[in-house]
Amino acid sequence: MSKVRIKLNSIDIDQLNHICNSIKEIASQSGITISGPIPLPTKRLKVTTRKSPCGSGTATFDRFEMRIHKRIIDMPSNDRVLHAIMRTSIPPTVHIKIQII
Repeated sequence: MSKVRIKLNSIDIDQLNHICNSIKEIASQSGITISGPIPLPTKRLKVTTRKSPCGSGTATFDRFEMRIHKRIIDMPSNDRVLHAIMRTSIPPTVHIKIQII
């Protein structure tokens, strides 16, 4: 039997956890056991810039950071469950990828 792997990533961890919980509820209502959500390492994107617009002056810097949180959910393939997952409303900050492996 084939499996389905759902990869989720987002910069907003609250929305990511909300989507993971809704996928878990859909799977539990249909009686499917899932493995996950498995948290993957958080990717940190850092940018350091000078505060001064002209480049001269004191050497003061601004540090910006964006964190990308990732989750993986594995489950056996079931058409009804996959259609229910695809019909759920997903916020624009959450990216989802569904693979059949």
